[in-house]
Amino acid sequence: MLTEEILFLDLMKEDLFWMTNELFVDTDCISSFLWVRKMNIIQELYGGRIIIPDPVYQELSHPSVRFMKIKVDGLISNKDAKIKTIDYDTEEYRLYNSMIKSKDRKIIGKGEAGAIALAKVYDGILVSNNYKDIKDYIEEYNLRHLDTGQILLEALRKNIITEDEGNEIWSKMLSKGIFLPKKTFTEYKKTSCIYVTVLL
Repeated sequence: MLTEEILFLDLMKEDLFWMTNELFVDTDCISSFLWVRKMNIIQELYGGRIIIPDPVYQELSHPSVRFMKIKVDGLISNKDAKIKTIDYDTEEYRLYNSMIKSKDRKIIGKGEAGAIALAKVYDGILVSNNYKDIKDYIEEYNLRHLDTGQILLEALRKNIITEDEGNEIWSKMLSKGIFLPKKTFTEYKKTSCIYVTVLL
């Protein structure tokens, strides 16, 4: 009986984590929603908890994708998101630097490194699609993680989108050159588990 109570409390703590902790976004994941003009999904699910590492903000500020910076600035103005810098001589700076410069570890992009370092230090949720680059670090730092597909599944579960809308969004993302693991959202839904469990 005591074991069951402990397991129940652990599940409640895990659910609370997903519901309340900050999300540190990488460029590839947030841009997948920006490209198809569907940031409202991110806002409705996670507004107020979205953290944009400064290296990611710099990538989104490139003149070739000016519309992305405008949209992100709107999120910041509305307090749905905020920018987090990686200050020199901090734990997150040392982690960040080790992932972009070290000769002994896998070198990854500044956006991914910034999101990973901040998620690790501030006990947050890493939001990224780039499994090839981040898989080892997710395992090493025991990070909780979301990607575009999981976000769309959560939006479906909370009735923010329908399955048909999910398929339309998925198709548009693919047409923008965004890598997704399946050809349709329906196919992804059938073969995937929802990693986020929220108490109803």
